[in-house]
Amino acid sequence: MICERDDFSLTGPLHLTSVDWANEHHRRSVAASLVQGIYVAERDRQLQREGPELALSPLWSEFFHFRLVRKLVDDADFSIFGGIYEYQPPQPSSNIVKSQELSPRFVIAFRGTVNKADSISRDIELDIHIIKNGLHTTTRFEIAMQAVRNMVASVGCSNVWLAGHSLGASMALLAGKTVARTGVFPECFAFNPPFLSPPIERIKDKRIKHGIRIAGSVITAGLALAKKATQQVSQNHRALPAPPDPFAALSDWFPRLYVNPGDHLCSEFIGYFEHRNKMEEIGAGFVERLATQHSLGGLVMDVVSGGKNTEAPVHLIPTAVLTVNMSSSRDFKEAHGIHQWWREDKIFETKIYQYK
Repeated sequence: MICERDDFSLTGPLHLTSVDWANEHHRRSVAASLVQGIYVAERDRQLQREGPELALSPLWSEFFHFRLVRKLVDDADFSIFGGIYEYQPPQPSSNIVKSQELSPRFVIAFRGTVNKADSISRDIELDIHIIKNGLHTTTRFEIAMQAVRNMVASVGCSNVWLAGHSLGASMALLAGKTVARTGVFPECFAFNPPFLSPPIERIKDKRIKHGIRIAGSVITAGLALAKKATQQVSQNHRALPAPPDPFAALSDWFPRLYVNPGDHLCSEFIGYFEHRNKMEEIGAGFVERLATQHSLGGLVMDVVSGGKNTEAPVHLIPTAVLTVNMSSSRDFKEAHGIHQWWREDKIFETKIYQYK
């Protein structure tokens, strides 16, 4: 029996018969659909839905004139965790030529966790690596990063989009951060990206919520200052120059984050960015500028690893275009789902946050 969510004709954005690449809703919908195509490609593999009559994944891309030119396969369980799509547009009419100048040539998309026997074990292993701040050490990420580097080197960063959902959003963000550190900034669409923190955003009382965030910022900033002082002493002993600020180096990269307040796995991004503005308003901007570069969990993991883990948690991002689904969700499954991001009946609110 075919699952309804896999069938584009039942749940896909059929209303997008013509894509305006200057339209944020269209861009978001296409990116989310391509990510869904990777989910369905993996389920096609597991359910042995092969060929044009059985496979459901092609329509998720071909409807928008994209073709899956390469599947990214995990070396441990051989699951399809990502893919590279090439845009093959039809002959454009004169009124959409300018729009197509904004389209990508290639989109590299990553799925999240698939709750099926052939992939769940490996996917959960990757989820745990995110919690332990070790996604960058996995072979799956190495495969993904090599594909991103090769594509950027081949066609240029401006022609490549990154997109992912949940675990795949972390993959896309980490790949994007890695590339952005070299001074080029890929377009990145991260749907329901995990933010590892207690669900403070779920607290209804704004005063309590704000108080908890201030206390957390002060503690985090204090620990970060202690760590920085220790590193400075070590550098002085070895006569080493101060390293560049990796957080500030990413401040000109604007990844697009899509979050739902009802999804506790990603909702903390809302408070993460809003809290910065509030700390500036009360004159504590310095504290928050330091705290926002670190997480308590990351600092603890750094101590546990003896300072060997130099990669910042994936969710620590200086700048972003944050889109929040303001419509209510029935349950966590709906709030965390990819389908919401192409729905026409949802209310979205977008804000731009830039690190200064």
